[in-house]
Order: sequence, then C-alpha cells, then structure tokens
Amino acid sequence: MSLTTRNHDRDTAGLTYVYPVVSRRAGGVSLGVNLNPNNACNWRCIYCQVPNLKRGGPPPIDLGQLEHELRHMLDTIAHGDFMARQVPEEMRRLNDVALSGNGEPTSAPEFPAAVELIGRVLADYGSLGSIKLVLISNGSLAGKSPVQTGLRAMARLGGEVWFKFDRATRAGLRLVNDTECDPERHYQRLRIVAGLCPTWVQTCMFALDGAPPADAEVDAWLALLARAAAATAPPRGVLLYGLARPSLQAEAGRLSALPEAWLRDLARRVEELGLAVRVSP
Repeated sequence: MSLTTRNHDRDTAGLTYVYPVVSRRAGGVSLGVNLNPNNACNWRCIYCQVPNLKRGGPPPIDLGQLEHELRHMLDTIAHGDFMARQVPEEMRRLNDVALSGNGEPTSAPEFPAAVELIGRVLADYGSLGSIKLVLISNGSLAGKSPVQTGLRAMARLGGEVWFKFDRATRAGLRLVNDTECDPERHYQRLRIVAGLCPTWVQTCMFALDGAPPADAEVDAWLALLARAAAATAPPRGVLLYGLARPSLQAEAGRLSALPEAWLRDLARRVEELGLAVRVSP
C-alpha cells in the first residue's frame, strides 16, 4: 500500500522505531522516530490516530537498534526504490526526521541521547542542515531537566519543536486532550520550550458533534497567542490543521473536519497578531 497524507501506517517499513510518512505539514516525506512503540502517552487527545492508545510511558529504548533502523531507512530512501514504490510523485522529497510516534517522545529517558544520535547519523550522511530535525510534542514535560537538555541539543542541530496547544481553557484541554492541565502552566511550558529551541505552536481544530469550537474557546486561544507573540522568545508561528485521518479514539464518531474557509479565517486572525501561520486543512 502506498503512503498518502491520509495513510500514515507506521508498520509500512516493518521497523520498531523508525517509520516514513507523507506529511501535509512537511510537504513531503517525514521520517518518524517512535520512542513510544507501546502506544502509551501521558495525554489522550480525542483526535489521536494511535490504535489501542493507553496511559503511561515508553519501555526502555534500544538506541543501537534505533540507529540501525534510521541508517537503514536513510539508505533505502537515498539509494533504493522506496520513494518510487511508496510515495506520490509530487511528495518525493525527504523533508525531516521527526521525533513523534505513538506517545509523548520526551517521556522517554533516552530522549536527549536520541536527539544526539539522530544528529550524528544525519551528519554522517551529509544531511545535517538540509534534512530538518523536528520534535512533535505536547510540551507537558518541558520543566524536566533531561527534556531541556534534549531541547538545547536540538537547537544546536538546527532543529525545531512543534508544541501542542489545542485549547487554552481548562475545560477545553480536558475535552480535547483528556488532561487536567492548567492552561497558564502550559503557557509557561511553551515559554520554556521557545526559549530553548525554535518553536511552532501546533493546533488541531475540528467540529465536535457537528459544531466548531465555541467562540469563547477560540478567543481564549487567540489571547494566549497574543501573549506568546509579545514574549521575549516568541514562537515562530502557528501550525493550524484540521482532521485529515480518522480518530481511533472512542470519540471518533463525534468528530468531523471543519470547512477550509473556517480554518483560513482563523489563520487570518492569527496573522493579525503578528504570527506566521501554516494551514493544513
């Protein structure tokens, strides 16, 4: 089966830690690094596409196997027929290596070592700087020293963070991310991360039971972005995206995609705050 922006099958390559996807936001192939192969996460976003998602953290990571798999996939992409067999012609470019996967990647104690490992491998392939290193994170563990060590290493390698901030009220975070996270505390985590590594805010907007997010939720989110834009280390911008693939959570039947025009209108309001926006309907 070929990969598409709607098919992110992480078993395509048959590996434990490394998987290729065709990414709307990357505009090409993103080589994922999954530090949560047990499908465990400390949040449970209701739009999540991870099957059999459970609460918890990852098992110990075999860094030797991770390095072997990463080198294997880079060789396959660079010298094999992977792109021709699996990827639509217009997407046949390797854009990034993304620490993402089936849970919160920074929950792995090996996260800092994994960042250094990826940097070393990309340097060996002469790709450091041309292939971007991305961390896709809910940001919940940004206060931990090892996570900050990994973020500093990412900055040295020219990487960037995509920091999840789907809603900006306590009720909204509970509803969408199934977390009792305090929005002000999460904002402070965003400030920490943006101060350590170039950061984009990533937000998923969708209809729930046929209705878009309430005006109060949208206004709270925009107010938070206005604060972030005025901070000492502002985010680079906002990655605003909708539902491209079906959720595998219990709420799946309640979720639907918003019209592209709705997302574009919201993007315009973000731009008025002085932040760049990338929209992926």
